Amino acid sequence: MKRALAIFAKTPLPGRVKTRLSPPLSPGQAAELYRCMLLDIIERAAGLRADMVIFHEGSAAFFRKAAPDALLVHQSTGGLGERLEHAFQELSGRGYGTRVVIGTDSPDLPLAFIEEAFQKLEQGSDAVFGPAEDGGYYLVGVRDGHGALFQDIPWSSDSVLETSLRRAQASALAAALLPSWHDVDSWDDLLRPSLLEPSNDAPRTRAFIAALDLAASLAADAV
Repeated sequence: MKRALAIFAKTPLPGRVKTRLSPPLSPGQAAELYRCMLLDIIERAAGLRADMVIFHEGSAAFFRKAAPDALLVHQSTGGLGERLEHAFQELSGRGYGTRVVIGTDSPDLPLAFIEEAFQKLEQGSDAVFGPAEDGGYYLVGVRDGHGALFQDIPWSSDSVLETSLRRAQASALAAALLPSWHDVDSWDDLLRPSLLEPSNDAPRTRAFIAALDLAASLAADAV
C-alpha cells in the first residue's frame, strides 16, 4: 500500500510562527526556532519508508530548497479541520492508501512512532492518533475515508483528542492510539531535558535551545 507522510508547515517568518513564545523570545528568535525544528523534522522524516508531502503556508521557495525531493502542496484555506480534510483528500487522489499527517511542534518525535502509525493502518485500523500531553494530538492518520473526524472539533483545547475519538466512533471508524509525546509550544516546553540530548536526532533545535542558556535565564527570573 502506497504511503504518504504529510507535514503541515509554514514559511519561517518573524511574527508568523511560534508567536506564543514571543515574548520571551523575539519574533526573529521564534522564527529561527521554528526553522530549526522544521529542518530537523524534514531531515529525519526522509529516512522513513514513505513519500514526503509538505502542505505549506506561504511561499514554496523555502521548501523547494529545504526538501527538494518532497511533493509541495499549498494548504487550503479555512480552519484546521478543513485543511486536514483537504490534505487527506488530496493524498487519496494521488493514490496514497495510508496517509499520516504531522506538524512541526515535535522535532524529537521518535520515528518509530510514525512507523507504528503506518503499520496500524496497514493492519486494519481506520484511523490512528498520536496523543499529545496537552490533550491534542501530534499525529493523525487514516486508511480510507475519514468520516467526521475533523468536524466540530474544539481546536486548541485540551479535549481535541477526546472529541476526535468520539467522532471516530460515531463514524464507525476503528481508531488506534500511539504512545503519547510532547509539543514545543511554550517556554516551559523548552526546558525539557530530552530536547538537549544528542540521541534525539534534532541537532538544530538542540543547538538553538542550548544557545539560549536557559539556566541563566531561569536564575535571572528567580531574582
